[in-house]
Amino acid sequence: MERFDDSRPIFLQIAEQISDHIIHNELPEGTQAPSTNQFAKHYQINPATAAKGINLLVDKGILFKRRGVGMFVAEGAREQLLEERRQKFNEDYIVPLLHEAEKLQLSKEAIIEMISKGGN
Repeated sequence: MERFDDSRPIFLQIAEQISDHIIHNELPEGTQAPSTNQFAKHYQINPATAAKGINLLVDKGILFKRRGVGMFVAEGAREQLLEERRQKFNEDYIVPLLHEAEKLQLSKEAIIEMISKGGN
């Protein structure tokens, strides 16, 4: 398990950490996710904080609860997370890049060439 930083709320970092593990197949669909108590003990945080992060993923259908057993990764969770990340990538990077390229009068071909050269 990774460390948390002070830049964002811990519960968001917990949700992101679990999401990353699902995307990288370190937590395959159908497997059990770390429990609230495991997160709380490992990171010495309030269990309510850990639960808030886990519940974000439950609300999105990424995790589901098996009564008396724990939280598990839902079928289709990985693809759902990948699609969300692709959309966020587009909004955070591609759209601003295209707006800036338009200001600089760069064609899409010029942008593709720059990308293919690795930004050099």
